[in-house]
Amino acid sequence: MADIPEWAKQLPWGVRIEWGSAGARALGPDSAALVAIDVLSFTTSVSVAVEAGTRVFPYPWRDETAAAFAASQDARLAVGRKAASAQQPWSLSPAALQRAPAPARLVLPSPNGSAISASVSGVPVIAACLRNASSVARWIVEQGWGGTERPIAVIAAGEHWPGQDVLRPTIEDWFGAAAVISALAEHGAGPLSPEASAAKTCYDATADVPRLIAECASGRELASIGFADDVAVATEIDVSTTVPVLVDGSFVDAAAVDAAHW
Repeated sequence: MADIPEWAKQLPWGVRIEWGSAGARALGPDSAALVAIDVLSFTTSVSVAVEAGTRVFPYPWRDETAAAFAASQDARLAVGRKAASAQQPWSLSPAALQRAPAPARLVLPSPNGSAISASVSGVPVIAACLRNASSVARWIVEQGWGGTERPIAVIAAGEHWPGQDVLRPTIEDWFGAAAVISALAEHGAGPLSPEASAAKTCYDATADVPRLIAECASGRELASIGFADDVAVATEIDVSTTVPVLVDGSFVDAAAVDAAHW
């Protein structure tokens, strides 16, 4: 990626927000940590799986290389939502993951959340969603991050327009990121960049976030193909205390990682 101009990095601020893998590469290298948000459904699925004790390996493609990668990690491979079966019940569906037996290790392919998780190196990557936004924010502040000296980059994944390599900004990821930012501010992080401040204002002023997401384009898309229960799981607000962090290529609960690691 070409050099990022200084004005695009939101450098004066302790909490910043951007979109997609390009945004992660723009903000990540100057951050103490990066928070990835892919509400429908990668980071929601990560929260569900890690909460159940599963070590989750992100992988950007669901192709012939994914099976080989899963075998190399001695892990189960998640399949497409509609391909799930009694023999392979693991998919990107968070509702299906809640129903399935929890494997010890799971490869979870995703072109958005996984790609963001792999966009930068050298900084901790945290998987956040509406289910664990407050817990993620609290943990970040406990590490001493989220100020001007050790800023936080919050990255909303977005989707791609069908058949086009063009980012489609999504309401669910904007509000997932905004929930983390609002909680960060509540716990004393900041100052917020103008972009982060705008996200916080949207979140704080919205009375019914679950309904908004259920009725947005992505929520309606999942409902139309029979996965409205995934939207219901993804819009559970602050039901989880699990903070998935990427350690040695897989997401694990921060509570299980020695604080000295950071």
